[in-house]
Amino acid sequence: MTERTAPQDPRCRRLTGRTAVVTGAGSGIGLASARRLAAEGANVVCADVDDQRGAAAAELTGGRYVHADVTDREQVEALFAEAHAVYGSVDVAFNNAGISPPDDDSILTTGLDAWERVQRTNLTSVYLCCQAALPYMRARGRGSIINTASFVAVLGAATSQISYTASKGGVLAMSRELGVQFAREGIRVNALCPGPVNTPLLKELFAKDPERAQRRLVHVPVGRFAEPEEIAAAVAFLASDDASFVNAADFLVDGGISGAYVTPL
Repeated sequence: MTERTAPQDPRCRRLTGRTAVVTGAGSGIGLASARRLAAEGANVVCADVDDQRGAAAAELTGGRYVHADVTDREQVEALFAEAHAVYGSVDVAFNNAGISPPDDDSILTTGLDAWERVQRTNLTSVYLCCQAALPYMRARGRGSIINTASFVAVLGAATSQISYTASKGGVLAMSRELGVQFAREGIRVNALCPGPVNTPLLKELFAKDPERAQRRLVHVPVGRFAEPEEIAAAVAFLASDDASFVNAADFLVDGGISGAYVTPL
């Protein structure tokens, strides 16, 4: 088991002794967040369907890997049960797993199979993970749930991924409602809304359709896409007590996209 790499400033170890469950931990935002949460002192349970990548993430974080298909209720329940059994608590749930397949496109061309597959993976999985995590958090009277939505939950796009967009809007609405419902039990629920992030999914988009990717980049005021580590920093903040009054929020980390009318030249 490898040693965690902690931030140089010891004041940044805000999650010492807490347990964080991260879905989709094998790559991209999930991997960067698992590493950041571990560096902040958390015991990290890495969940993925890719056993090789998931196990590698657990090795990097000094945590534990659990194979979990987040669309399967029994596997989700087993994931959180194992986190609690091994570490004694579930303090943070970063419900991050999601897909954006090429057959999810315009409503005029997207079939029902693609629609339902994306909804199950991106929205139903968040419902299942929240449902599984909440009893452990309620028993302790505290917890932070962070659900990955997207900036597309608050903006429309002519280059549509109709089911993806709808699923992320659902994640945002559900997170807001859960944050309100459980606020007085010490549990915060927030929707993390990243802008475009330099992940394998985005690189695939660049490779397959550079014109479509460029249409996205031109709208980012800072002139670039985010790095996974920048999103991970937001996850660590929301997980920590530094965000103790941040609840039921659409927490945008988008480089200014949602605030832009005209971007700089």
